[in-house]
Amino acid sequence: MTERTLYGYWRSSAAYRVRIALNLKKLDYQQVSVNLIKNGGEQHHAHYSALNPSELVPVLIDDNLKLTQSLSIIEYLDEQYPQCPLIPSETEAKYRVKALAQDIAIDIHPINNLRILQYLAGELELTDVKKADWYRHWIEVGFHSLEKKLAQSSGHYCEGDSLSLVDLCLVPQVYNANRFNVDMNAFPIIERINNTLTMHPAFIAAAPENQPDA
Repeated sequence: MTERTLYGYWRSSAAYRVRIALNLKKLDYQQVSVNLIKNGGEQHHAHYSALNPSELVPVLIDDNLKLTQSLSIIEYLDEQYPQCPLIPSETEAKYRVKALAQDIAIDIHPINNLRILQYLAGELELTDVKKADWYRHWIEVGFHSLEKKLAQSSGHYCEGDSLSLVDLCLVPQVYNANRFNVDMNAFPIIERINNTLTMHPAFIAAAPENQPDA
């Protein structure tokens, strides 16, 4: 039997994506919490830095295979465990899904992740108000373009009527947007899809507040 361990943090967007994928594919896994806030940030501790020198979450151990980077982890899971496919096989849809996922996970999320916010508050001495303004600005910039793209690709979900990698990226990013009081009325397609997805059992089980380290 495969032993599978996910190192993550309850509020990490990247770990959130992987939890959704594991749940959709009905794969059992053990969670190990890496608290990104307490004790100086456990991602910087020697034992975790040895596991992932980037000092980021998540890390997935699948038997003896160690994987980092959420999009790569999900693509691996999709190839290794083909039930509930998340990346279409048809060429046009496949690369549209990958591009939309990257719009969120590569263009929007990194500008707003924890280490950026810590740098803004620490080294640049931005107030909480200014930090929140930064956060909202870059999410809104990304969401305006994403909304236009989803107007072309979406159906019930981000890519037509099938769950895909884009949906796994969308929900954590909207979760973050809501935390920082982004006005989601400006993004009706994103909000509609997110509201549908957050009712799905696999997404509910993966939600930050439902994690053991929350």
